[in-house]
Amino acid sequence: MRGEPSCPKCGGRVRAPGLFADSWQCGVHGTVHPLQPVVPPSVEALVVVTNRARVPVWMPWPLPVGWLFTGVACAGDDRSGGRATAVACSGPGPLGGPGELLLIAEELGIGLGARFAGLPGPDPGPGMRVDKPPHVKVLAAGRPTPLWHVEGTPDDRAVFAGEACGLWLWAVVWPEQTGLLMYDEMVLTDLRDAGAEVDLVPCGALSPRLLSP
Repeated sequence: MRGEPSCPKCGGRVRAPGLFADSWQCGVHGTVHPLQPVVPPSVEALVVVTNRARVPVWMPWPLPVGWLFTGVACAGDDRSGGRATAVACSGPGPLGGPGELLLIAEELGIGLGARFAGLPGPDPGPGMRVDKPPHVKVLAAGRPTPLWHVEGTPDDRAVFAGEACGLWLWAVVWPEQTGLLMYDEMVLTDLRDAGAEVDLVPCGALSPRLLSP
């Protein structure tokens, strides 16, 4: 399952730092924080990412009934630390059928959230109408956090975005109707602060969404 680091914006190949550049380089996007290869979901994989991350590692906790942790991804390297994280969860949708949720935390300009959202830019752009009231609110690390529904995304998903802890917070949900899940009072925990509770996270099969945004 191990692969090579890739560009968080487009998934393309990246060149490691070397004689001509002291940072990872994408042929299309220039300097990037590389997206590390995705590994099967496990508590050990979560611990590796939480120890590396410089941004939150968000997960609904407690998980909705019947939902499982189904993967984690991280952009960054050993030198820079994790500058973006994506946690996948899967379970029964509120209207029936399977649902999937990706929660992405990232620094400005990383572009991982926009890639999973199906958007061309590194941020939500004009599709995030902050001049209007937020569509949903979650509790992130104990703080009420507004999220706006992002327009202009593919029809197969619902995308919400906002700011938490001074960083982008994205919620990408498949299929679109599973986005109703976000209208409940969802509580997000930064797994970097979860301590021994991380050992209690139930794991499922790897979400294909992490492999093919």
